[in-house]
Amino acid sequence: MTLKKISNATSLIACIAITGCSATGEQYQANVYKANQVNQVQKAKTVQILAVMPAKIEVDNTQGKQAAQMGGALLGAVLGAAAGNAATHHKAEATAGGAVGGGVVGAAAGGLVNDKKLVDGVSLTYIDEGNTLNSAQVGKLCEFQPGTAVVISTSPTETRVQPNTTCPAEVSKK
Repeated sequence: MTLKKISNATSLIACIAITGCSATGEQYQANVYKANQVNQVQKAKTVQILAVMPAKIEVDNTQGKQAAQMGGALLGAVLGAAAGNAATHHKAEATAGGAVGGGVVGAAAGGLVNDKKLVDGVSLTYIDEGNTLNSAQVGKLCEFQPGTAVVISTSPTETRVQPNTTCPAEVSKK
């Protein structure tokens, strides 16, 4: 394995570690329910959305970080072993050393992934029984508009303002 190939592989490890395992936050959207919430009575009411503003929501990315570290370690070990083997003409000690070193470098690259991630969300200001309230949640701006919307509550402190419109269909590029 040439030095250029090793450098390219190292860049690949860093790229995978940084971008490949990010949380999307989809599990926090208002229209996503846990299995124990299905077929259960939940309070619902209509409200009037006054304003829809963009927001950023911080979500947990611990699993993505762990996956990036594991993937980086495995890929680094394989590439390190190949580099050690090629550089020393098949000496077992160098192959093993390259695998260990590559694994450490790969895991460190995976460690660059943050355990928190910002995802797109919305800040919804609405009127409920004469009170002006706000709810921030994961979602797209195009899913909401001023007007009537349904709020579903699965607990006394939870608000799930349901999307009251749809986003334009994405045009596929061929």
